[in-house]
Amino acid sequence: MMYPMAFVMKCFPVALAGVVLISSCGGSAPEAKKAEAPALDPAAVATITGKVTFTGSKSAARTISMDAVPACANQHKGPVLVEDTVVNANGTLKNVFVYVKAGLPARQWPVPESAVALDQKGCIYSPRVLGVMTGQDLEITNNDPSMHNVHPLPKNNKEWNTSQAPKGEKMSKQFDKEEVMVPFKCNVHPWMKAYVGVVAHPFFAVTADDGGFSLKGLPPGDYTLEAWHEKLGTQEIKVSVAAKDSKAADFAFKN
Repeated sequence: MMYPMAFVMKCFPVALAGVVLISSCGGSAPEAKKAEAPALDPAAVATITGKVTFTGSKSAARTISMDAVPACANQHKGPVLVEDTVVNANGTLKNVFVYVKAGLPARQWPVPESAVALDQKGCIYSPRVLGVMTGQDLEITNNDPSMHNVHPLPKNNKEWNTSQAPKGEKMSKQFDKEEVMVPFKCNVHPWMKAYVGVVAHPFFAVTADDGGFSLKGLPPGDYTLEAWHEKLGTQEIKVSVAAKDSKAADFAFKN
């Protein structure tokens, strides 16, 4: 039998209150945000430094043909070289992504508030190789007078494909999952390439004109480091560090 609501409120106030209480408490509560672990003691952490050397025959430099796109070609005074294998004057390699692959303690590392920049200038991605943390902003800029189409091709993360107007607004993106590496291309200019290493910690570096790298602030432990190169593949080495240690770890690639 159906009773009017006024009758129910008068005759069964306790029961009704119980129903309201159950209703308000039912369902799953929002998941609490995982707290970051306490900061490491800066007086007890370690540093790993090294270089990435190159031996073997150096391939002849190849040039990029931009003649069909004057808006791109006119921004360069001379030939533009493909930077897939850049050997520095001291026999080291540029654009090698070096990171801690294994051995870190299980903890949530704080994500930097500052963004990592990826620029498009002269119809070239710059830098060609870079690293970000999961959840960190990747800020992409188009400084060219022509349209670009920013198109990463991840395997673990969500793929996206976004046009960016000439001198347009900056584009901010994030990656949720670790992935080494995420290749980038431009659907408008097929020679444009970049690679982004995504890791869940701050212990990574990209070699520059001296081929060196430095991983600072490591807690004591036994680590596996990996060096990734666009053409020469990957290498791993194991390094153990104690508190306040400063260890050297070098990689050597051959062609």
